[in-house]
Amino acid sequence: MELKELAVSALVRNKKAALLAGGVAVLGFVGLAYKYLRKTEQLVRVGVVSKLLIHPLKSGKAVSVTLAECQQKGLKLGALQDRHWLVVTEEGNMVTGRQQPRLVLVSLTCEGGQVCLNGPNMEELRFPIKQSDNSVIDCRVFGVGIQGRDCGDESSRWLTRYLGEETTFRLVHFEPQMMARRLEESKLLPQQVEEVVYADMGPVMLLSESSVKDLSSKLEQDLTVERFRPNIVVSDCESFDEDSWEEIQIGSVRLQRAMSCGRCVFTTVDPETGVITRKEPLETLKSYRQCKPSEKHIYKSAPLFGQLHNVKKMGILQVGDVVYKISR
Repeated sequence: MELKELAVSALVRNKKAALLAGGVAVLGFVGLAYKYLRKTEQLVRVGVVSKLLIHPLKSGKAVSVTLAECQQKGLKLGALQDRHWLVVTEEGNMVTGRQQPRLVLVSLTCEGGQVCLNGPNMEELRFPIKQSDNSVIDCRVFGVGIQGRDCGDESSRWLTRYLGEETTFRLVHFEPQMMARRLEESKLLPQQVEEVVYADMGPVMLLSESSVKDLSSKLEQDLTVERFRPNIVVSDCESFDEDSWEEIQIGSVRLQRAMSCGRCVFTTVDPETGVITRKEPLETLKSYRQCKPSEKHIYKSAPLFGQLHNVKKMGILQVGDVVYKISR
Protein backbone atom coordinates (compact mmCIF):
# COMPACT_ATOMS: atom_id res chain seq x y z
CA MET A 1 0.00 0.00 0.00
CA GLU A 2 1.35 3.42 -0.92
CA LEU A 3 2.22 5.97 1.74
CA LYS A 4 -0.69 8.24 0.70
CA GLU A 5 -3.20 5.37 1.00
CA LEU A 6 -1.81 4.37 4.42
CA ALA A 7 -2.21 7.95 5.65
CA VAL A 8 -5.83 8.17 4.46
CA SER A 9 -6.66 4.77 6.00
CA ALA A 10 -5.19 5.79 9.35
CA LEU A 11 -7.10 9.07 9.26
CA VAL A 12 -10.41 7.26 8.63
CA ARG A 13 -9.74 4.80 11.46
CA ASN A 14 -8.88 7.62 13.86
CA LYS A 15 -12.04 9.53 12.86
CA LYS A 16 -14.23 6.48 13.48
CA ALA A 17 -12.55 5.91 16.84
CA ALA A 18 -13.10 9.54 17.80
CA LEU A 19 -16.77 9.38 16.78
CA LEU A 20 -17.22 6.15 18.73
CA ALA A 21 -15.55 7.62 21.80
CA GLY A 22 -17.69 10.75 21.46
CA GLY A 23 -20.85 8.66 21.16
CA VAL A 24 -19.95 6.66 24.26
CA ALA A 25 -19.27 9.89 26.15
CA VAL A 26 -22.64 11.34 25.11
CA LEU A 27 -24.47 8.15 26.08
CA GLY A 28 -22.65 8.17 29.39
CA PHE A 29 -23.66 11.78 30.00
CA VAL A 30 -27.31 11.06 29.10
CA GLY A 31 -27.29 8.04 31.40
CA LEU A 32 -25.88 10.08 34.29
CA ALA A 33 -28.33 12.91 33.64
CA TYR A 34 -31.27 10.47 33.57
CA LYS A 35 -30.04 8.83 36.78
CA TYR A 36 -29.65 12.25 38.41
CA LEU A 37 -33.10 13.40 37.31
CA ARG A 38 -34.65 10.15 38.47
CA LYS A 39 -33.00 10.59 41.85
CA THR A 40 -34.28 14.16 42.24
CA GLU A 41 -37.90 13.23 41.47
CA GLN A 42 -39.60 12.26 44.72
CA LEU A 43 -43.06 10.81 45.30
CA VAL A 44 -44.59 12.04 48.53
CA ARG A 45 -47.72 10.32 49.80
CA VAL A 46 -50.46 12.95 50.28
CA GLY A 47 -53.73 11.01 50.37
CA VAL A 48 -55.92 8.14 49.18
CA VAL A 49 -58.61 8.01 46.48
CA SER A 50 -61.91 7.53 48.33
CA LYS A 51 -64.33 8.05 45.42
CA LEU A 52 -64.35 8.13 41.64
CA LEU A 53 -67.31 9.90 40.05
CA ILE A 54 -68.30 10.00 36.37
CA HIS A 55 -70.93 12.51 35.24
CA PRO A 56 -72.00 11.16 31.81
CA LEU A 57 -74.71 13.83 31.42
CA LYS A 58 -73.58 17.41 32.05
CA SER A 59 -75.44 18.52 35.23
CA GLY A 60 -76.87 15.00 35.62
CA LYS A 61 -76.49 12.56 38.51
CA ALA A 62 -73.01 11.21 39.23
CA VAL A 63 -72.17 7.54 38.68
CA SER A 64 -69.91 6.26 41.45
CA VAL A 65 -67.39 3.67 40.21
CA THR A 66 -64.57 1.73 41.87
CA LEU A 67 -62.37 1.75 38.75
CA ALA A 68 -62.08 4.02 35.72
CA GLU A 69 -59.85 4.79 32.77
CA CYS A 70 -58.29 8.22 33.01
CA GLN A 71 -58.14 9.55 29.44
CA GLN A 72 -57.15 12.91 27.96
CA LYS A 73 -60.75 14.13 28.01
CA GLY A 74 -61.68 12.74 31.41
CA LEU A 75 -62.79 9.59 33.19
CA LYS A 76 -64.31 6.67 31.31
CA LEU A 77 -65.76 3.27 32.17
CA GLY A 78 -67.02 1.25 29.23
CA ALA A 79 -69.41 3.45 27.25
CA LEU A 80 -69.74 5.92 30.13
CA GLN A 81 -67.58 9.00 29.58
CA ASP A 82 -67.52 12.08 31.74
CA ARG A 83 -69.60 14.99 30.38
CA HIS A 84 -70.12 13.41 26.94
CA TRP A 85 -73.92 13.96 26.85
CA LEU A 86 -75.50 17.40 26.92
CA VAL A 87 -79.00 18.87 27.06
CA VAL A 88 -79.47 21.72 24.59
CA THR A 89 -82.23 24.00 23.34
CA GLU A 90 -83.45 23.70 19.75
CA GLU A 91 -80.97 26.45 18.91
CA GLY A 92 -78.09 24.34 20.28
CA ASN A 93 -77.43 26.35 23.46
CA MET A 94 -76.38 24.29 26.48
CA VAL A 95 -78.82 23.72 29.34
CA THR A 96 -77.36 23.04 32.79
CA GLY A 97 -78.44 22.85 36.42
CA ARG A 98 -78.02 26.61 36.66
CA GLN A 99 -81.15 27.07 34.51
CA GLN A 100 -82.80 23.69 35.20
CA PRO A 101 -81.85 22.53 38.73
CA ARG A 102 -83.88 19.29 38.46
CA LEU A 103 -81.36 18.03 35.89
CA VAL A 104 -79.20 16.92 38.85
CA LEU A 105 -81.77 14.17 39.51
CA VAL A 106 -81.53 12.71 35.98
CA SER A 107 -79.50 9.53 35.74
CA LEU A 108 -77.83 8.56 32.46
CA THR A 109 -76.20 5.12 32.32
CA CYS A 110 -75.25 2.70 29.55
CA GLU A 111 -76.09 -0.98 29.27
CA GLY A 112 -75.79 -3.42 26.37
CA GLY A 113 -75.17 -0.72 23.76
CA GLN A 114 -78.09 1.38 24.99
CA VAL A 115 -78.43 4.62 26.93
CA CYS A 116 -80.76 4.42 29.96
CA LEU A 117 -82.41 7.66 31.09
CA ASN A 118 -84.10 7.78 34.50
CA GLY A 119 -85.66 10.55 36.56
CA PRO A 120 -88.20 11.03 39.39
CA ASN A 121 -91.76 10.06 38.36
CA MET A 122 -90.56 9.17 34.86
CA GLU A 123 -90.53 5.82 33.07
CA GLU A 124 -87.09 4.65 32.06
CA LEU A 125 -86.19 5.46 28.46
CA ARG A 126 -83.74 3.31 26.49
CA PHE A 127 -82.24 4.09 23.10
CA PRO A 128 -79.09 3.05 21.17
CA ILE A 129 -75.81 4.79 22.04
CA LYS A 130 -74.84 4.83 18.36
CA GLN A 131 -77.34 6.61 16.13
CA SER A 132 -75.31 7.38 13.04
CA ASP A 133 -78.40 8.24 10.98
CA ASN A 134 -79.26 11.12 13.32
CA SER A 135 -78.11 14.64 12.53
CA VAL A 136 -75.08 16.33 14.08
CA ILE A 137 -76.00 19.55 15.87
CA ASP A 138 -73.77 22.60 16.23
CA CYS A 139 -73.90 23.43 19.94
CA ARG A 140 -72.50 26.15 22.18
CA VAL A 141 -71.00 25.64 25.64
CA PHE A 142 -70.24 29.00 27.27
CA GLY A 143 -70.32 30.56 23.82
CA VAL A 144 -67.73 28.17 22.36
CA GLY A 145 -68.84 26.01 19.43
CA ILE A 146 -68.84 22.21 19.67
CA GLN A 147 -70.79 19.43 17.99
CA GLY A 148 -73.08 16.70 19.29
CA ARG A 149 -75.00 13.81 17.72
CA ASP A 150 -78.74 14.24 18.26
CA CYS A 151 -80.13 11.41 20.38
CA GLY A 152 -83.57 11.39 18.74
CA ASP A 153 -87.11 12.60 19.25
CA GLU A 154 -87.96 10.15 22.06
CA SER A 155 -85.21 11.48 24.33
CA SER A 156 -86.25 15.03 23.40
CA ARG A 157 -89.87 14.36 24.43
CA TRP A 158 -88.69 12.65 27.64
CA LEU A 159 -86.56 15.63 28.71
CA THR A 160 -89.16 18.20 27.69
CA ARG A 161 -91.84 16.37 29.69
CA TYR A 162 -89.55 15.92 32.72
CA LEU A 163 -88.43 19.55 32.85
CA GLY A 164 -92.01 20.71 32.34
CA GLU A 165 -91.21 23.63 30.12
CA GLU A 166 -92.83 24.96 26.97
CA THR A 167 -89.34 25.02 25.48
CA THR A 168 -88.27 21.92 23.55
CA PHE A 169 -85.07 20.29 24.81
CA ARG A 170 -82.81 17.89 22.95
CA LEU A 171 -80.08 15.50 24.05
CA VAL A 172 -76.77 15.30 22.17
CA HIS A 173 -73.81 12.94 22.42
CA PHE A 174 -70.17 13.77 21.71
CA GLU A 175 -68.43 11.22 19.45
CA PRO A 176 -64.66 10.56 19.14
CA GLN A 177 -64.33 12.02 15.63
CA MET A 178 -65.81 15.38 16.71
CA MET A 179 -63.70 18.42 17.56
CA ALA A 180 -63.36 19.16 21.28
CA ARG A 181 -63.36 22.66 22.80
CA ARG A 182 -60.18 24.68 23.21
CA LEU A 183 -60.61 27.11 26.09
CA GLU A 184 -59.49 30.65 25.35
CA GLU A 185 -59.46 31.52 29.06
CA SER A 186 -56.67 29.04 29.69
CA LYS A 187 -54.25 31.23 27.70
CA LEU A 188 -54.13 33.42 30.79
CA LEU A 189 -52.76 30.54 32.87
CA PRO A 190 -49.18 29.32 33.39
CA GLN A 191 -50.43 25.80 32.58
CA GLN A 192 -53.00 25.82 29.76
CA VAL A 193 -56.07 23.63 30.08
CA GLU A 194 -56.24 20.75 27.60
CA GLU A 195 -59.18 20.35 25.23
CA VAL A 196 -62.47 19.43 26.88
CA VAL A 197 -65.84 18.15 25.71
CA TYR A 198 -68.89 19.51 27.58
CA ALA A 199 -67.15 20.10 30.94
CA ASP A 200 -66.98 23.73 32.12
CA MET A 201 -63.18 23.79 32.33
CA GLY A 202 -60.60 21.03 32.70
CA PRO A 203 -60.92 17.30 31.98
CA VAL A 204 -60.42 16.09 35.58
CA MET A 205 -61.58 17.79 38.77
CA LEU A 206 -60.13 16.76 42.14
CA LEU A 207 -61.40 17.64 45.61
CA SER A 208 -60.62 16.41 49.12
CA GLU A 209 -63.16 15.19 51.67
CA SER A 210 -61.57 17.38 54.34
CA SER A 211 -62.15 20.54 52.28
CA VAL A 212 -65.86 19.70 52.11
CA LYS A 213 -65.90 19.06 55.88
CA ASP A 214 -64.19 22.40 56.48
CA LEU A 215 -66.93 24.17 54.49
CA SER A 216 -69.68 22.16 56.20
CA SER A 217 -68.37 23.22 59.62
CA LYS A 218 -69.19 26.84 58.71
CA LEU A 219 -72.77 26.01 57.68
CA GLU A 220 -75.92 24.74 59.36
CA GLN A 221 -75.97 21.58 57.24
CA ASP A 222 -73.46 18.93 56.24
CA LEU A 223 -72.61 18.88 52.55
CA THR A 224 -71.64 15.91 50.38
CA VAL A 225 -68.86 15.91 47.81
CA GLU A 226 -71.45 15.19 45.10
CA ARG A 227 -72.70 18.78 45.34
CA PHE A 228 -69.36 19.96 43.90
CA ARG A 229 -69.23 17.38 41.09
CA PRO A 230 -65.59 16.23 41.32
CA ASN A 231 -64.14 13.24 39.45
CA ILE A 232 -61.55 12.24 42.01
CA VAL A 233 -62.23 12.52 45.74
CA VAL A 234 -59.24 12.26 48.09
CA SER A 235 -59.23 11.35 51.78
CA ASP A 236 -56.49 11.15 54.42
CA CYS A 237 -55.23 14.72 53.92
CA GLU A 238 -55.79 18.14 55.46
CA SER A 239 -58.37 20.58 54.10
CA PHE A 240 -57.22 22.41 50.97
CA ASP A 241 -53.98 20.42 50.73
CA GLU A 242 -54.97 19.74 47.12
CA ASP A 243 -54.36 23.43 46.30
CA SER A 244 -50.60 22.82 46.48
CA TRP A 245 -50.39 19.60 44.43
CA GLU A 246 -48.95 20.85 41.15
CA GLU A 247 -48.27 17.36 39.79
CA ILE A 248 -49.54 14.08 41.20
CA GLN A 249 -49.35 10.37 40.49
CA ILE A 250 -52.14 7.90 41.19
CA GLY A 251 -51.28 4.35 40.11
CA SER A 252 -49.84 4.77 36.61
CA VAL A 253 -51.76 8.01 36.01
CA ARG A 254 -50.04 11.39 36.12
CA LEU A 255 -52.01 14.60 36.48
CA GLN A 256 -50.83 18.20 36.12
CA ARG A 257 -52.72 20.94 37.95
CA ALA A 258 -54.06 23.50 35.47
CA MET A 259 -56.10 25.86 37.63
CA SER A 260 -58.40 26.12 40.63
CA CYS A 261 -62.11 25.52 40.15
CA GLY A 262 -64.02 28.80 40.33
CA ARG A 263 -67.47 28.20 41.80
CA CYS A 264 -70.86 29.55 40.72
CA VAL A 265 -74.55 29.39 41.64
CA PHE A 266 -74.67 25.70 40.65
CA THR A 267 -73.16 24.87 44.08
CA THR A 268 -76.45 26.05 45.63
CA VAL A 269 -78.40 23.20 43.97
CA ASP A 270 -79.07 20.33 46.40
CA PRO A 271 -78.07 17.10 44.58
CA GLU A 272 -80.66 15.12 46.58
CA THR A 273 -83.69 17.35 45.92
CA GLY A 274 -82.85 19.39 42.83
CA VAL A 275 -83.80 22.60 44.69
CA ILE A 276 -81.73 25.75 44.11
CA THR A 277 -81.35 28.39 46.87
CA ARG A 278 -78.92 30.75 45.08
CA LYS A 279 -77.26 31.48 48.45
CA GLU A 280 -75.41 28.75 50.34
CA PRO A 281 -72.80 27.40 50.30
CA LEU A 282 -71.69 29.97 47.69
CA GLU A 283 -71.93 32.97 50.03
CA THR A 284 -69.81 31.26 52.69
CA LEU A 285 -67.24 30.15 50.10
CA LYS A 286 -66.96 33.76 48.93
CA SER A 287 -66.14 34.84 52.48
CA TYR A 288 -62.91 32.83 52.73
CA ARG A 289 -61.96 31.21 49.41
CA GLN A 290 -61.18 34.17 47.16
CA CYS A 291 -58.23 34.15 44.76
CA LYS A 292 -55.07 36.24 45.06
CA PRO A 293 -55.39 39.81 43.72
CA SER A 294 -52.96 38.86 40.93
CA GLU A 295 -55.41 36.20 39.71
CA LYS A 296 -58.55 38.39 39.58
CA HIS A 297 -58.31 38.53 35.78
CA ILE A 298 -58.80 34.75 35.73
CA TYR A 299 -61.33 33.99 38.49
CA LYS A 300 -62.94 37.42 39.03
CA SER A 301 -65.22 37.08 42.10
CA ALA A 302 -65.71 33.30 41.93
CA PRO A 303 -64.57 31.50 45.09
CA LEU A 304 -62.11 28.63 44.60
CA PHE A 305 -62.95 25.08 45.63
CA GLY A 306 -61.24 22.03 44.10
CA GLN A 307 -58.55 21.75 41.45
CA LEU A 308 -58.73 21.11 37.71
CA HIS A 309 -56.08 18.85 36.20
CA ASN A 310 -54.74 17.93 32.78
CA VAL A 311 -53.86 14.30 32.12
CA LYS A 312 -50.10 13.94 31.50
CA LYS A 313 -50.13 10.14 31.46
CA MET A 314 -53.25 8.04 30.93
CA GLY A 315 -54.00 4.86 32.86
CA ILE A 316 -56.33 3.16 35.32
CA LEU A 317 -57.58 4.73 38.55
CA GLN A 318 -59.04 2.73 41.43
CA VAL A 319 -60.68 3.60 44.73
CA GLY A 320 -58.04 2.93 47.39
CA ASP A 321 -55.11 4.08 45.23
CA VAL A 322 -52.51 6.15 47.04
CA VAL A 323 -52.12 9.73 45.80
CA TYR A 324 -48.53 10.93 45.51
CA LYS A 325 -47.33 14.50 45.05
CA ILE A 326 -44.39 14.67 42.67
CA SER A 327 -41.61 16.96 43.83
CA ARG A 328 -38.31 17.67 42.12
